[in-house]
Formats: sequence, structure tokens, C-alpha cells
Amino acid sequence: MLQYKNHSEKLAKIQSKEISLIENVQIFLDNIELKKDLNAFNFVFDDALAQANIIENKIFNGTAGKLAGMVIAIKDVIAIKDKPLTCSSKILENFSSVYTATAVQKLIDEDAIIIGKTNCDEFAMGSSNENSAFGKVLNPVDKSRVPGGSSGGSAAAVAANLCDVSLGTDTGGSIRQPASFCGIYGLKPTYGRVSRYGLTAFASSFDSIGPFANNIEDIALVLSVIAGKDQLDSTSKEIEIPNYVEVIDKPSVLKIGIPQEFFGNGLNEEVKIAIQQKIDYLSKNDDIEFINIHLPHNEYSIATYYILTTAEASANLQRYDGVRYGVRDNKQTELDEMYTQTRSKGFGKEVKRRIMLGTYVLSSGYYDAYYTKAQKVRRLIQEDFTNAFQKVDVILTPTSPFTAFKIGEKSSDPLEMYLSDIYTTSANLAGIPGISIPVGNDSSGLPIGMQLLANQFNEEILLQTAKRFNQ
Repeated sequence: MLQYKNHSEKLAKIQSKEISLIENVQIFLDNIELKKDLNAFNFVFDDALAQANIIENKIFNGTAGKLAGMVIAIKDVIAIKDKPLTCSSKILENFSSVYTATAVQKLIDEDAIIIGKTNCDEFAMGSSNENSAFGKVLNPVDKSRVPGGSSGGSAAAVAANLCDVSLGTDTGGSIRQPASFCGIYGLKPTYGRVSRYGLTAFASSFDSIGPFANNIEDIALVLSVIAGKDQLDSTSKEIEIPNYVEVIDKPSVLKIGIPQEFFGNGLNEEVKIAIQQKIDYLSKNDDIEFINIHLPHNEYSIATYYILTTAEASANLQRYDGVRYGVRDNKQTELDEMYTQTRSKGFGKEVKRRIMLGTYVLSSGYYDAYYTKAQKVRRLIQEDFTNAFQKVDVILTPTSPFTAFKIGEKSSDPLEMYLSDIYTTSANLAGIPGISIPVGNDSSGLPIGMQLLANQFNEEILLQTAKRFNQ
């Protein structure tokens, strides 16, 4: 267990010399080695101790940044200059980044300590972290089970106390679902709230960078640092950033929507009961009102999501051809054959599947039948949320229809695996923020997560509601 409950308390203890930052980082490094069977990290940075020494001195002389001493792990699809950037894929196994992602640079500028790069599903494509060239990640709660994906390494690292906070990415639930499976907090910000510059693209109109933590205060603090307009990312928005740390305790009257479509067939009974108990308990508050709502097009979210994201993946991943960087098959004399063999050997099974699906839906004769139609349905899903947020402040759902499943349980059935994201993909389709918060455990002791959704750029109400729900 850590000696502090959040970063504010940690910083105070460093300032009073109750704990040493250097010793704190060494403990994390020792824990990473001790728990290396979890396979949460692809790379661990030895220079973290040197950074701890520098930052501890800055804390004592009063020149330290907001995140001074916070130890953070970064998903291995986000760039850090002169550090490996593999996306957990063989095709990039020897590649190091030539620049640093804006979100990571903002953390470094506020004196966070980057301890390493975490394992993930290859190119962030997966729901279980079993699709990695570095091997599968184990759930620290139960090592026979998956941690969720694609940001499974980032979630496992936080849950196992291998770092204070981690960054993951969320294209269709890849922060929220692992947070649920590992019993921690995980936030997907509004699309455009956090710069994607330096994030290796999977599906460019869906991808978001966000934090994992064991407490809601650190989620708020990290978001306040990484949010904001970036001139290097045209999709980031010039919108006022609230002081998330200050507004998190602001009292408010809440109208919370319960979408009936999320509580029907397919939802595990223990998950349903745990969430209903939380609703029943909070219903006693006079300033919280629960309202049944409908999101009628949610049943099409999985199909829409996998048509659009695979199409974008097909376009984005064509750059990995063995010519400019990454692995190359040198046995071939013909250019086309070199492309084919490089990609055949470099990409894993799931990535190949999604590239082929995406190429198919974009192909002549199928573009209108699949891609164009999916874009129209995406608009209908967005309109469902727009209409719902005229009636309620927050929408409450399960994060996942079940708790963490056994390793290998769904690997042979891609469709069953894709249904793991049935409650999370709609937020990415609509571009709205979402957070998973822990609300209990099932009879096997596995964590249960509850999802909160808000209107675009209204992360503060998510943070306020999350803190209130778990007080």
C-alpha cells in the first residue's frame, strides 16, 4: 500500500520530509520488478531516479510544478522523445520516437516523473490486452483474468501500485473498461479536450488520451494539466478549462439519466445489482433525481463503431510498409512483395483482421452500403445524447456487461470479444466524456465499474458526480 491517498497528500509528506521522493520512486521500481509477471510494462526508465533527485530539490526550494513527484506510466502508443514507441507491435519493435507527445510534455513540464511505457493491445486494438507482441497482461486482482484492453498495462500498473497515475487511450472504451476490470478510476475526456499530437493513430476521429488513478482527485489534477488547445493538433478545441481540482467539491443539484437500453438482456446480474444498490442509496438524497431515459440507437453502436474505426485503421496503418521506419522483410527483391511480407510478419492477427475489415468497407461497391450508412447512424447516436442532455446532467450506465473474464475465454470469438465494449463505444461515437468508477465487487471478488457520461466539454460534472458517489 502507498503511504498517501492522493498526490496532494504525497507532496505534503515530501515537503515535511515524512517520505523521500527518491525512496518512493525506488519502491515503485522494486514493485515493478517484483510484479513483473503481470507484464504491465514494456519498458521501465532507469532515469526516473535521477529525475526524482532533481524534482525533490525543486520541491524544497519552492520551484516545483503542479505534479511535482507524481510517478506516471505512459501507454506505449504515446510518443516520448528518444524512448521506444512500439505500440506493442513487432512492426515497430526497434523504433524510438523523435519527439514527445503534447500530453506527456505537459506532464514533464509540471515535474511529473515518467517511469516507463506500459503494455497494451497492439495498436490499441483489443478489449483484453491479449493482442500484444510483448505478451498478455494479467489482472492484478486475479492473475487468471484479463485486465481489460486496450490500455490493460496502464490500468494494471495503477491497480498494482506500480505508479501513482498512468495515461491510456480510449477509442471505444479502452480506458473505461480496463478501469472497471481492475477496480480503479479511468477517464475518457471529450474528443478535442486533450491534444492527440504524439498519439499513434488507430481511428483518428475516435482516439482520446486520458488518465487512470486510484482516486478521483488525481484524475482531476492530471486532466487540468493535459487539457487544452494545441496548435500542433487541429482537432483540439479552444475552450475554457475549468480548475478541475477546485470544482470537484462544488455541490450541485443533479438529474441523472438511467438509459433503459443499458440494463436489459446481456447484463450480468451481479453487475446490475451492484449498480442498482448504488442508485437506491443515492436516491435518498433530495438533491439527486434519477430519471429513466432512452438512447434508442444504442443497439447499433457496436456495428457502427467497428465499421468506422476499422475504416480509419485501414487508412492510418498503411504507413507501416517497411520503407521509412520499423521492421522490414529484406528477403524480398520486389517492392510489392516486401510490403506484403513486412506487414504479414509485423502485424498481429487482430490488427490484420481490422485492416481487412476496414479495407472492405471502404472498397468500391461497399462504401455507401457500409461506411456512408455508418456515418449517418453515428449522427443519430450523437442526436440521442444531445436530446438526453436536455433532460439530465449526467447519464449513468454499467461500464461493462460483466466483470473481468478469464484469459483466453473470448479469444476464439471476435464478435463476443467486441461485445465487451457494448456500453462504452457510444461515447466515442458521440465525442462525449465518460468515466468509470469502482462501485463494488462480485461474489468472486472481481471489481465492478459504473460509467458516468456527460455532455461535451463538461468533464467537471463527471468529476463532481464521481466524487460524490464514492464518498
